[in-house]
Amino acid sequence: MRILKKYPNRRLYDTTDSHFVTLEDVKQLVIKHDEFRVEDSKTGKDLTSAVLLQIISEMEDSGKEALLTNKLLQQLIRFYGSGMQGLLSQYLEHSLAAFLDQQDGLQRQMRQLLDASPMNMLKKISEQNINFMSAFAAAGNQKKEKE
Repeated sequence: MRILKKYPNRRLYDTTDSHFVTLEDVKQLVIKHDEFRVEDSKTGKDLTSAVLLQIISEMEDSGKEALLTNKLLQQLIRFYGSGMQGLLSQYLEHSLAAFLDQQDGLQRQMRQLLDASPMNMLKKISEQNINFMSAFAAAGNQKKEKE
């Protein structure tokens, strides 16, 4: 796990690569799924959440469409200190994980569709239509036989 030290001058130092890093560098670690921890250089206190929140804050202020709306942020604030705080945290983690799994599944399906040749696509659609029409005709024949 990569350890980043945060100094009183607000600079971040990557102890693995022995150089100072920016918040943009930390953002790239997150995007690349690199494991890291941000620690206070004097106390060793875990500051990872504070740094991640700072990155989110800068992204929210970037002028692009905000992910965290005012209404959502207000609702989150209301959960702090309540008995539901821990439950909400777990719920949000699981919901986001499920959303990402669904997104991955949809992307795989789209890739499969795009990778398929037009002739194969027409063949599959034709087979589905034939199966549907056969089932429809069989149902009609069964109805006639009963009458």
